[in-house]
Amino acid sequence: MKLVVATGNPGKLKEMQAYLADSKWELALKPPEIEIEETGDTFAANACLKASQVAITTKKWAIADDSGLQVDALDGAPGIYSARYGKTDTDRITRLLKELANQDNRQAQFVCAIAIARPDGTIALETEGLCPGEILHEPRGCGGFGYDPVFFVPEHQLTYAEMTPELKRSISHRGKAFTALMNQLSVIS
Repeated sequence: MKLVVATGNPGKLKEMQAYLADSKWELALKPPEIEIEETGDTFAANACLKASQVAITTKKWAIADDSGLQVDALDGAPGIYSARYGKTDTDRITRLLKELANQDNRQAQFVCAIAIARPDGTIALETEGLCPGEILHEPRGCGGFGYDPVFFVPEHQLTYAEMTPELKRSISHRGKAFTALMNQLSVIS
């Protein structure tokens, strides 16, 4: 069965397909002419919005995710604006560390919401995954992307950027969201 992914990013499609490798779902990129404005105020709302719009436009089943970093001391920021917190990963990390400079509370979590929509745009499944951690005072590690070098997972004593791809996939917010999704996929397949 085919699912259209609400992204034009082949890397994201490949990552999502790896999570769904043991299912009968095959993923395809959305047509490039479909542009979706993320107007939701939560990760779940944005995932549902993207999945629904792609499903309606393509008249096919669609999947979307939305994810980001929530920092306690910043009242949940950058949150749904995680990707727009700066122009580059370095800019985003620099801004985050500057805003946390005088904070003792470094608690944070990564969140990933996933939605699957039927061809008529109604939402068939929603899941969410969380990974709690802390924001370090300076980057560590050279793997990953985004906030990975400053997101420290105490349980493993590593930042996302220091983890092997396999470990990160198994404990990350996205990994947990996809695990929950896999447990529910039989309902719609």
